[in-house]
Amino acid sequence: MTTVKGSCHCGAVTFEAEFEERIETSRCNCSICRKSRFWKTIVPSDAFTLLSGGDSLHSYRFGPKVVDHRICGTCGVKVFGTVPMDDMEFVAISVPCLDLDPQALAALPVRFEDGLHDAQEREPEVTSYL
Repeated sequence: MTTVKGSCHCGAVTFEAEFEERIETSRCNCSICRKSRFWKTIVPSDAFTLLSGGDSLHSYRFGPKVVDHRICGTCGVKVFGTVPMDDMEFVAISVPCLDLDPQALAALPVRFEDGLHDAQEREPEVTSYL
């Protein structure tokens, strides 16, 4: 297991996440991910620990209100979101919020998801804007 710390821009919200092997990431073309340029990695909720700033977080839900998007109320950075899937809860962490150096970030694999058409298992035809 590898533990990686992270934070929002202003540092009010801090967390750590445990990854079993390498960090897998994805980008989606749904409306919220596209407009916020959200680049995520997903971990089970028990592999995520909010260290500080819970009182600074704002919640945003839309559509079916399944995903709880958590945004720092001080700097406005979307830090993570909680997602229930298959009787479990997962945390979708904003990859740029992880405390990794630029080389480590650049080396992370990226999978593209067609969330616009509710087909996350399929890559959209165009991904260059994501």
